[in-house]
Amino acid sequence: MYAVIKTGGKQYRVTEGETLKVEKLEVEDGASVEFDTVLMIADGDQITVGAPYVEGASVTATVKSQGRGPKIRIIKFRRRKHYFKTQGHRQSYTELKISGINGVSGAATFPAAALTQEG
Repeated sequence: MYAVIKTGGKQYRVTEGETLKVEKLEVEDGASVEFDTVLMIADGDQITVGAPYVEGASVTATVKSQGRGPKIRIIKFRRRKHYFKTQGHRQSYTELKISGINGVSGAATFPAAALTQEG
């Protein structure tokens, strides 16, 4: 079973027990977080697609740690103009462990074969 959630302006495909790094969330280490912006849930051959979100579905996760990614160097340079500027950036992230995917029955459910593209 897996789900597609949206957080921090990005979409993530998550399964139970998986760890992933998302944009920084203002929560403490060890706290539980619930995502209700679930775009899709797949359970075997049954796929539930939201419009835009699946009603009543949620994904729960536990915060493992907060951190900062690797440093990125930003360089601006204009040749022959005596202009050179450097800047650095480190993106903050929250590391999560997915603890549960809660689906809902009664939503628009399709067999997996009906959603595959032809051609």
